[in-house]
Amino acid sequence: MTKPLSSSGPSGHWDIFCTVIDNYGDIGVTWRLAKQLVHDFGIDVRLWVDDLKSFAHILPGLDVSLPRQEVMGVRIYHWRQPLPEQWQAGDVLIEAFACNLPVSVLEQLADIHKPPRWLNLEYLSAEDWIESCHGLPSLQSNGISKHFYFPGFTPNSGGLLCEQGLFQDRDQWQRDPANRARLLKDLNIEGVSSEDTLVSIFSYESAALLGLCQSWRQGKSRVHALIPMGRSLNSIRSLFPDDLSLVPGDSLTLDSLSIHILPMTDQRAYDRLLWSCDFNIVRGEDSFIRAQWAAKPFIWHIYGQEDDAHLDKLSAFTSLYIDSLDSDTGQVWSKLNLAFNQEDGETTVQMWKKLQQGHTLMDKHAVKWPMLALNYADLATRLVQFVKKG
Repeated sequence: MTKPLSSSGPSGHWDIFCTVIDNYGDIGVTWRLAKQLVHDFGIDVRLWVDDLKSFAHILPGLDVSLPRQEVMGVRIYHWRQPLPEQWQAGDVLIEAFACNLPVSVLEQLADIHKPPRWLNLEYLSAEDWIESCHGLPSLQSNGISKHFYFPGFTPNSGGLLCEQGLFQDRDQWQRDPANRARLLKDLNIEGVSSEDTLVSIFSYESAALLGLCQSWRQGKSRVHALIPMGRSLNSIRSLFPDDLSLVPGDSLTLDSLSIHILPMTDQRAYDRLLWSCDFNIVRGEDSFIRAQWAAKPFIWHIYGQEDDAHLDKLSAFTSLYIDSLDSDTGQVWSKLNLAFNQEDGETTVQMWKKLQQGHTLMDKHAVKWPMLALNYADLATRLVQFVKKG
């Protein structure tokens, strides 16, 4: 699966540079993109990452001690100063999420007769203004134009990451209940009946999550909360005895709520977790998209920004998501997401209970949504087409 690379490499390739900011979101997106470009399009990709330790959480086969290695056909380089070897210009240069390229790369670009197509892969948004900015060039100080590539939900945007065959794999998994049973067994989770509600939780810290868990604990039906070690768990520490130290594989039952502690896992296993749950709480950008592809209802805990700018992004998405959903259910789901992001535990609990009353409509919409969102072409396909057009 993993092998070191020699110092030499081809000149015809794509370079993707990624600075890990949100532990898993930034690298999660760029890793998926790199894999898809290799597997679906046969492109030779070099992925430069500054934080291999965080990367290794979602790619267990990664050797953090190597300056360069190959995993799943992607050439992975440890981006540090100086670079582990002289950078060689390829066909395309992508800086993910406005990261600052190495000075040595910027200097070389100015001296290349035919520089690579230079793109800035922006953060995903459903806001209207991204269509007018998508694909626009910006002349840089070195005399080369950089184009801004905006992922999005409309035909005039950069599209959404979705590898070929994903929906077929999901449907095949969800058709057979034995797959979920096997996954739960592998995670050391017992006592889940078909009437129970299974919720995966991968959020930032939030008082609203504590409120939800307290409500689930007091409810009449059993809820199983599947939570990895990390930020989500920090929000509900007050539910546990002070002297209790939980580790992955542990479970704790509090009245009607059972909490199961999960290990961090790779992306394929995380997809299967999302496919197997009745409801998913996700964060950032990568798990946000994968929750949509899971065809299950979800809450999006968006990354916070100054002056609550993130709430505008949240509102733009929720408005789009509920456009083809009945008005009452759509408003409840939107209010649930807003309350969770505003850490309003009381409203979050109220909207959760209302949503469960009409969960059939929500479930059906979640199944229809992925094809509506994809708009006939995924991000990697549109990106390759954008590059070919020049």
